Amino acid sequence: MDIQAEIKWIQTALLESKDPTFVEAVKNMIKSMEKIKETSSSEQMREDALIAEAEADVKAGRVSSIEEAHKVVDSWEL
Repeated sequence: MDIQAEIKWIQTALLESKDPTFVEAVKNMIKSMEKIKETSSSEQMREDALIAEAEADVKAGRVSSIEEAHKVVDSWEL
């Protein structure tokens, strides 16, 4: 697929269109794409913050191995 040719075809269709419903539909699709990008960016920022926090915990020694966690759980009186 030649993306530049596709973009040119879409631009031509928009320029030649006299249908406000069509133009509004394309506009809404573009706005929707922007919202998806914003959401993805926010999610990535949250993930990056969680990773940084986890790395800080590891460096500070605030983590336990799975084996250690099993020992703690086994010591609980239920």
